[in-house]
Amino acid sequence: MSLLSRLRCITVDVTGTLIAYKGELGDYYCMAAKAVGLPCPDYKRMHGGFKLAYTEMAKNYPCFGYAAKMPNIVWWKTCVRNSFIKAGYDYDEETFEKIFRRIYASFGSSAPYNVFPDSQPFLRWAREKGLKVGIISNAEYRYQDVILPALGLNQGSEWDFGVFSGLEGVEKPDPRIYEIALERVGNIAPEEALHIGDSMRKDYVPAKKVGMHALLLDRFKTPDAEEWRKSGAVVLPDLVAAQELLTSDNFTC
Repeated sequence: MSLLSRLRCITVDVTGTLIAYKGELGDYYCMAAKAVGLPCPDYKRMHGGFKLAYTEMAKNYPCFGYAAKMPNIVWWKTCVRNSFIKAGYDYDEETFEKIFRRIYASFGSSAPYNVFPDSQPFLRWAREKGLKVGIISNAEYRYQDVILPALGLNQGSEWDFGVFSGLEGVEKPDPRIYEIALERVGNIAPEEALHIGDSMRKDYVPAKKVGMHALLLDRFKTPDAEEWRKSGAVVLPDLVAAQELLTSDNFTC
C-alpha cells in the first residue's frame, strides 16, 4: 500500500524546495548602488553584514515584526540599513532611501528567484490525486501575494493554502506552524499529512514532532545530508524522486 493512498495533504517548504535564489545577495545590492551612481559594495562584506543584521532583526522582531505590528517595509528598511552599516557603508538618508527602494522592489518580485523545473508539475500532480497542497514558509506576505504567483506557483492551481510566518506570528522550527497547517486543511490527523522541506531543524524535526510524515530534499548536495540519513530521515534529490517514492508500495517516512 503506497503512502500516497494514506495521505490527504502534502505541505511543502518554499526556498530550497520549490524555488532558489538566483545569483548572490551582493548582485542586487550592487545594482541598487550603481543605479544611484555609487560603486558596488564589497560582496563578502555585504553578505556578512546582511547575515548579522537579519539575525538581529529576526531575534528582536520575529516573524517580520508580527507581534510588534511593524509594517513589512519598515522591518526590511531597518534590516537593509543595518546590513550596510555592519558592512561599513553608512549612506545619507536620501541616498539610502533610493537604494533601499530598489532592493525592496527587487526582492518583492520574481527577479531574484528561479523555480525548480519539477516544482509546478509535482504540485499539480498532488492536487490531481485529490490531495490538498499547502505552503509552509518562514516568509512575509509578498511570497503569498506577489512572488509565488509571479513565478507561476498560484493558489488554486498549484497550492490550496499557505501558512506564512509573517502572517501567522509563528515560524519554523516551532511545531505550532505545522499544527496551524493541519487545522487549515480541516483538522486532519497528522499521519494523513506529509511535509517536504530542505532543513532537518526547520522542516523534518518539527513536522515529525507533531506526528506528520516528513522527507527532505537535498538539491544542492549539502554535506549535512549524510547526517540526515544517519538520523533516519528520508533524503531525496528532487521532487521527481519524491513522486516516485510516494507511489511505490511499502514506503514509509
